[in-house]
Amino acid sequence: MGLFIDQFFNGIGTGVVYASVALALVIIYRTTGLLNFAQGEMALFSTFVTWWFTDQGLGIVPALLVSIVLSFIAGGLIERIIIRPVEGPTKNPLSVVIITLGMFLAINALAALIFIKPGQEALQMPLLFPSGDVPGIGIQKAIVGRAAVLAIECLLLWILLQKTKIGLSLRAVASNPESAKLVGINPGAMLMLGWALAAALGAVAGTLAASRGTGAFDTSLMQQVLVFSFAAAALGGFDSPLGAVVGGLIVGVADSLTIQYVGFLDGIELAVPFALILIVLLVRPNGLFGRNIVERV
Repeated sequence: MGLFIDQFFNGIGTGVVYASVALALVIIYRTTGLLNFAQGEMALFSTFVTWWFTDQGLGIVPALLVSIVLSFIAGGLIERIIIRPVEGPTKNPLSVVIITLGMFLAINALAALIFIKPGQEALQMPLLFPSGDVPGIGIQKAIVGRAAVLAIECLLLWILLQKTKIGLSLRAVASNPESAKLVGINPGAMLMLGWALAAALGAVAGTLAASRGTGAFDTSLMQQVLVFSFAAAALGGFDSPLGAVVGGLIVGVADSLTIQYVGFLDGIELAVPFALILIVLLVRPNGLFGRNIVERV
């Protein structure tokens, strides 16, 4: 029983990373209707930026905060310069898919070119949280810390979306861009903000992923994370931030338990979470928390 509980909480710690990336995917999908296949590599580049600041002598937490700000700016610029010319109801949706896939390859190559020296296999990210267990409860401090970070992300997003005028504008554009425009909301600015928020969330997720275990990471860091995060978003519902969080935690726990108990079957850790998602989507095609869209004929 103790082993099960340990693996359950390990899964929660991993699921926090999936949930953070899934949140970023959901924010972009809700505001633009697009799936950003480059989200993982955007997070990867932000992670390298965080590492670079720590390598220059800055502490891990200040480095992460600087990386979040820079990622926020970069995300907005990516939407403005790269995505906006090819998005819109009159444009071919496949153009955006091709652009984001191209970004996936380009950002990965650019990160390797800028940050990794010839012959260098991996970089070392300082640990974001101290090692050891929390006294009295026997849970690793890192797991509690990651869960706290996710809780802070969710709280800040909830305040932004539910308690501010900007959040109301974001929700209005996500619901009906044309009607939002008629009441004075600038849909372009809101779309830009959505990409900026997603990039900032990616910076957090990438640093959390890199600072796990030994803290060693390379350009492949976010590739598997992105796959599981897409699965988490599909499980929870691509239009539901709450679903992204719940889906991420479920996928993380399923992955951890699968590796522990049936890990002797090569590749089974990929099959079980996706089988779980398939079962859920057969029952609820929009995900656990996705909205059912009703259209009048």
